[in-house]
Parts: sequence; structure tokens; C-alpha cells
Amino acid sequence: MYKILSRCPVCSHKLKAIKLKCTNCNTIIDNEFKLSKFDYLNNEQLYFIETFIKCRGSIKEVEKELGISYPTVRAKLDEVIESLGYSTKETKVKEDSKDVLVALENGDISVDEAISKLKD
Repeated sequence: MYKILSRCPVCSHKLKAIKLKCTNCNTIIDNEFKLSKFDYLNNEQLYFIETFIKCRGSIKEVEKELGISYPTVRAKLDEVIESLGYSTKETKVKEDSKDVLVALENGDISVDEAISKLKD
């Protein structure tokens, strides 16, 4: 069985489901059915979200599970957030500041570099 198509293969606009069929009694229902925001995510984004939920939102656990870095996890999460129609601008500023503090804590940058980056 195939995953329902959510985008038109010709123009890439969102599609609507118009027919449903029961696999048990073969009842067919014709109407316009709205797909959820998650139906418009690609397979990679859905797998990431499934992993994120399985890891209870712990970015460190997602890093381990997928074998990717913290910035990559954040980038993938931002991509999904934006694909769902939400803005990531406000959270990016907070997360960038957090990255600077983590880099400082790990000794990757000096105090002066951290202050400079946080001022920007």
C-alpha cells in the first residue's frame, strides 16, 4: 500500500482526499477530506519527528539515535517546524545564544569570543 499523495505531481500544490474505502466491508465515502499538516511532511521529516518523540524531545538522545550533531538536529527540527507553518525566528535567537554558551562551556571559544557573539 502506498502513502497518500499530499502534493500534486504537476504543480506541487496541496491535494485533498475525496474518496475513502473501508477495507473490511468495502463501503466507499465520497467527500472532501482535509489532510493534516503532518501529511505534507516528507518521509525523512516524518522519521525525524518519530525519533524525536521516541526520544521524548531530548536533543542529546536524538543525536545518539540518528548519529548526527546537535546543530544538525536543530536544523532538522527547524525545517519540520517551518514545514508545519510555524516561524522559527524567535527561537533561533535564543538557540544561537545557547550554542555560544555551550561552546564556551566546552572550551571551544574564549570568554571574549562568547561576549562578542552574544552582543551580535
